[in-house]
Amino acid sequence: MEFISTQEALDIIGQHKIEPQSGRLSLQEAYGKVLNEDIRADRDFPPFDRVTMDGIAIQYSAFESGQRTFSIEKTIAAGMPKSALEDAGKCVQIMTGAIMPEGADTVIRYEDISIDNEIAKINEEAINEKQNVHFKGIDRKTGEVILPKGIVLGAPEMNIAAAVGKDELEVLVSPKAMIITTGDELVAIHEKPEAHQIRRSGNYGVRALVENWGVETEMLHLPDDKKLMLDALSAVLKNYEMVVLTGGVSKGKFDYLPEVMKELGVQKLFHKVKQRPGKPFWFGKAQNETMVFALPGNPVSSFMCAAVYIRHWLAESLGVEKRIAYVQLQEDMSFPKPLTYFLECKTAYNSDGQFLATPSRGNGSGDFANMVDADGFIILPAETNTFKKGDVFPFISYRNHF
Repeated sequence: MEFISTQEALDIIGQHKIEPQSGRLSLQEAYGKVLNEDIRADRDFPPFDRVTMDGIAIQYSAFESGQRTFSIEKTIAAGMPKSALEDAGKCVQIMTGAIMPEGADTVIRYEDISIDNEIAKINEEAINEKQNVHFKGIDRKTGEVILPKGIVLGAPEMNIAAAVGKDELEVLVSPKAMIITTGDELVAIHEKPEAHQIRRSGNYGVRALVENWGVETEMLHLPDDKKLMLDALSAVLKNYEMVVLTGGVSKGKFDYLPEVMKELGVQKLFHKVKQRPGKPFWFGKAQNETMVFALPGNPVSSFMCAAVYIRHWLAESLGVEKRIAYVQLQEDMSFPKPLTYFLECKTAYNSDGQFLATPSRGNGSGDFANMVDADGFIILPAETNTFKKGDVFPFISYRNHF
C-alpha cells in the first residue's frame, strides 16, 4: 500500500477501535476517565430552599404593604434544622446556606439593611419577591440523570458525583500502552551522551500526551538489532492492548520494524501518509487485536502523529466526542500539495474574541525545541497550496493552559 491521505488514515484507525473494559474506581481515581453509568440525583438539587446571601428573611407581603422595619425574631445559621418565622411582621437573621424558614419568602442582604437594638431597617425602596433564595429542586429533580453515561469526568463532574454520594464510579478502563523507543543513537536521560548520541526524549512527550487521555503507560528501549526486536516485541504484544513505537519505520538500512512486524504476524493496515511531518507513519493490528502505532523517529513527527492519530483512536474506542477547534491564520502561507500540513502555531484571542494562530516554523521535524514556542498544530489541507491570512482552519492543541 502506498501513501494514503490523512482522512483515509483516520478512517482506517476508526474502523479498528477496541471495546474497552468497564471497571469501578474511586472518585479520585476516576478523574479524566469516561463514565460508564448514568448518575442520577439522589434528592432534589438543591435539597431545600437555600438562602444565598447573609441578611434577613421576611415575608414579602409585609414589605409590599409599606413596612420597612422588622424586629429580629431569631437567628438561623447554615446547618440548623428547618424552622419558621412565627410573626409575619418580624424577620429572622439568616446566613448563606441556611434553610429558608416557613413563613418567609424573601432575603435582603446585610448591605441593604441597618440593624440597631435587634431592629432591622430596610434601606432599599425596591426589592424583588423571593430574591436571594435558591429554591428546592430548581436545578435537578430526584431521579433525574445528572451525569450521563459516556462523558469524560472533569472537575465539575467530581463535584456532582460527591454531592450524590458516589465514592466509586463505573468507568471505561483505558487500554494499557507500552511506548517503545528504537535506535542505537539513543541513551537514557540520566546518561551523558557521547558526541554521536542523543538522549531519549520524544517518548516522554508522547507518553505525556497519552497519559493525559487516561492511558496507563510503560516505556521500553530497543536497539537496532532485529533479533532482539523480535524477541522483545513478541512478549510486549501479548501483554498490552496498545503498542506505540518511535523510530525504525522509514527506509533506512536499520529500520527493521516493518519486517519485524510482518514476521510477528502483525497485519499492516497502512504505512505512509500524505502529510508533513510524519509521512512514514505505520499502523497495524496483531493477531490478538493489540493495536500497533509505529511513529516516525523525528520527535516533531512522532508527537504530531500521537496528537492526531492516537487521540483519534482512543476517542473512537472510548466513544468520546472529539471537539474541534478552529483558528484564524495570521500569515499568508504556501505549501506544496498534495500533502496535509500540520503546522506548529502559537495561539491567542484578540479583543473581538477571535481565536488566532501565528505559525511557529522551526527547522524541520527534528526541531522539537520549536514546539515549546507553540500551542498546537493548525491543519492546512492537501487540496491547495496557498493559504491566506484570515482563513480559518482546524486546530489541535497539545497544551492544557491554566
